[in-house]
Amino acid sequence: MRIAENTSLLPYNTFGIDVKACLFVEYDTIDELRSVLADHRGERMMHIGQGSNLLFTKNFDGVILHSRMCRARFLDDETVEAQNGLRLDDLIAQLTDMNYCGMEKLSLIPGEVGASAVQNVGAYGCEAKDVIVAVKTLDVETLEERVFSNEECRFGYRDSIFKHELKGKYIVTSVVYHVEKGDAHVKRQEIIDTRLSKLPEVGKVGSAGSFFMNPFVPEELANNLLKQYPNMPHFPSSQGVKIPAAWLIEQCGWKGKTLGGAQVWTRQPLVIVNAEGKASSDDIINLAKQVSDSVFERFNIRINPEVNYI
Repeated sequence: MRIAENTSLLPYNTFGIDVKACLFVEYDTIDELRSVLADHRGERMMHIGQGSNLLFTKNFDGVILHSRMCRARFLDDETVEAQNGLRLDDLIAQLTDMNYCGMEKLSLIPGEVGASAVQNVGAYGCEAKDVIVAVKTLDVETLEERVFSNEECRFGYRDSIFKHELKGKYIVTSVVYHVEKGDAHVKRQEIIDTRLSKLPEVGKVGSAGSFFMNPFVPEELANNLLKQYPNMPHFPSSQGVKIPAAWLIEQCGWKGKTLGGAQVWTRQPLVIVNAEGKASSDDIINLAKQVSDSVFERFNIRINPEVNYI
């Protein structure tokens, strides 16, 4: 276990914001996690992964937890359990090399296994919920382990029970995924090539991947907009009509625009980047607000950040 005071979180957030944590703890076992939770009961505490869905706005006055548990093991021929600290793409690469398929559409999504369940990450028509069998957790208060079934996680679009009703009450320690035998090498490479052609590469350009969630709007509003914009992409669903936020943003002319050190990515307007590593969190927040406001003014649709401001 590693414990450090007044530690920079620069390596632990993909936006590249240099803030500090009052106390930073990395644990290697569930027992070590229990010990830390018991020792710091009542203190402000947050568990992070790769930091690919976070925007730190100031120093964190409390305890930051991070897992160094990075193993995966097969429970049977069709289920694999991965620990929370393993990077999701590393898991998919391992499975692909072993000729297992089912998760390849999630390739190159930044973040660790634990976050995949909390955020219900997704891309190209696949969401984590489609392959998650169960989520293993630790109760922050009782320090007891609890397993959540897929249904109990209440997955939704970029959503789960761990983001709302149970936020801060459980720490995901591992995730059990369903996989199948099959060759996914070609499909995985296609996904990687597509993502790299549109999105900034994590570690080279500061970003959180997709900054905004795609909005779902009432059918009446979508139909009215289609009269004005016949070529507007739209996807009916049980939640309403989904309209790609990237399309809305591009129609408002934001592609490539900058504010301070922040920029709307030139190849994918759904992404905001720390272009030269000099953006402040205020630059990013202000740019995101201006983008959201302009979309609302033009289309009467509010697009909301997927990124959490801390």
